[in-house]
Amino acid sequence: MWIDTHCHLNAPFLSGQLDSVMDQAQKRGVSHIVIPAIDKASFADVSRIAHQYPNCSYALGIHPIYVPDASESDLAALENAVQAAMADPRFVAIGEIGLDFYLPERKTPDAKSKQEYFFAMQLKIAKRYDLPVLLHTLRSVDTVLSFLKRYGIKRGIAHAFNGSIQQALGYINQGLKISFCGTLTYDRAQQRRKLATELPIEAIVVETDSPDLPPYWKAKGENSPTELPQIAEMVAQLRDITPEELAKATTQNAISAIPRLKPLI
Repeated sequence: MWIDTHCHLNAPFLSGQLDSVMDQAQKRGVSHIVIPAIDKASFADVSRIAHQYPNCSYALGIHPIYVPDASESDLAALENAVQAAMADPRFVAIGEIGLDFYLPERKTPDAKSKQEYFFAMQLKIAKRYDLPVLLHTLRSVDTVLSFLKRYGIKRGIAHAFNGSIQQALGYINQGLKISFCGTLTYDRAQQRRKLATELPIEAIVVETDSPDLPPYWKAKGENSPTELPQIAEMVAQLRDITPEELAKATTQNAISAIPRLKPLI
């Protein structure tokens, strides 16, 4: 069985076809899906979907791309939502949070400062409630890791990771897992393939980031959890192990990274 550790089931592309997608994914061996929030407006949506389908759970957080439009009241809303959700067995993590320095406008001093402030505040919430984090690290791998060390965060997943072996080992030494998705399926993705081949098997998990980051056989924005087994099979091929061996390992790793998953699997 496969666990999709990062999938935006509340995205508009998937909203009109969720029943079909979930049925197909389950038939292909996807046994569980973690749905991260991206902003305050999505908190209710991810919770609703996670309760609509028995093989889903959810995380709450404010994605760095949405930080420019967020305010202190959003952070207060997040903490209130987390506090209320702690009694909900389908609530499993803080996410999606992190830093994104990809576009020039996200690198200005003011933009970086606000992102880092929101990230720090959300790490404090994760620490306060002893929750793992689902991390966005685009063009910010080293900075994100420095924040994890500063705030003593030792559990979670670096999603869609694209750093070096040395950077990945930094996250692993901090206690986190490294996640692979459809970007690994492209021939040009040699760095990701190297990571998937050489990292300790106990350190890796898999995801789709649906509907984003599709594998090469899907159009942009048309990714779904149904693609996870084929993506993961490529990881298994790179490691020269069977898909069954990888499925067992990545399932155990996902539970290690997100302990609240255990009763749901």
